[in-house]
Amino acid sequence: MRRITAVEAASGTVLLALAVAALAPNLIAPGDPLAINPLASFQPPSFAHLLGTDESGRDLLTRIVHGTAPSLLIGVAATVIGIGLGALLGVAGGLGPRWVDSGTTRLVEVLFAFPGLLLALLFIAVAGPGPLTSTVAVGLATAPGYARLIRSQVLSVRRSGYVESAVVLGRGWWRRLTRHIAPNVTSTLFVLVTLGVGQSIVWASSLSYLGLGVSPPAAEWGAMLNSGRTYIGSFWWMTFFPGLAIVLSAASTTLLGRSIQNRVRT
Repeated sequence: MRRITAVEAASGTVLLALAVAALAPNLIAPGDPLAINPLASFQPPSFAHLLGTDESGRDLLTRIVHGTAPSLLIGVAATVIGIGLGALLGVAGGLGPRWVDSGTTRLVEVLFAFPGLLLALLFIAVAGPGPLTSTVAVGLATAPGYARLIRSQVLSVRRSGYVESAVVLGRGWWRRLTRHIAPNVTSTLFVLVTLGVGQSIVWASSLSYLGLGVSPPAAEWGAMLNSGRTYIGSFWWMTFFPGLAIVLSAASTTLLGRSIQNRVRT
């Protein structure tokens, strides 16, 4: 049994802290993240306000902690949408007849012609901005990458010796799918989820930063970046700490996903 590496321990610690902040934010930072105090506006980090305050005197630590749940929820929901669509296209292409594989492959190639963020922006331009729209947009933008990876994995398993043996023994396609193909593809999906959540958090925060997702004064990391960008030259903490939260969450999920991927391969 392999030992837990320092990277895995650090990533797990950060994710545990994020989970606590998302599920029980008052344990870390009790208070109202929307409560304003104009007399305490633009205060730098201090013992009274560990991460400083914003233009309305709201405590940044409280806002970042309480913003963990919506930020992670958007990232996880977008990943689920992306992997769900990717799995549908990938499994259909990998197991379906040649014309289905050809059609899904061409569709994925067309979607790949657009950069991911541009595809999300196009969807928002049609459907309109908002938290739900940005979540679906990020999911759609990430789906082509998942579809290509899942199709490749399904084809690899489909051509393996044990699946060919099941065909020779007369096993039906449903039994081959549930007993042989699906279990061997599931491990890949788990790795994709851990890798995709970090990417989705960054993309969703980027859309909120552009004013196309969650809007200020909501306690969401991208919206906080959007609110603080006006003052970035004078009050650096208003953008630095929300940005740090995004980086830590994305890096920890990505590093943990890479570690899981390495363990699966070995």
